Amino acid sequence: MDHHPLDSIFQALADPTRRAVLGRLGTGPASISDLAEPFAMALPSFMKHIHFLEDAGLIRTHKQGRVRTCSIEQQQFAAIDGWLKDQRAVWEGRTDRLEQFVLNQQNKDKPT
Repeated sequence: MDHHPLDSIFQALADPTRRAVLGRLGTGPASISDLAEPFAMALPSFMKHIHFLEDAGLIRTHKQGRVRTCSIEQQQFAAIDGWLKDQRAVWEGRTDRLEQFVLNQQNKDKPT
């Protein structure tokens, strides 16, 4: 089965822990230990979330000495934004046609 690149992105965004990590990284790069601090889970469990985000291309990590730092990968967010714009255009077109249909029906039902 061929998977669209957005599949892994939306799967990554489906988890509240991963969304919180991305929210924090939106303010700038952070170490793994800083990112893990607010969560009541063991570091190996937290690292699974980091790997998931990295595999989806939403973050990148780099190690300097003993510290691994994460940062946002902007390109993937542009892909999400593009998809959402396309979907918004489709649904706005549908609601515009529905509105026009309702108005036409109302005009037909008016006594002349």
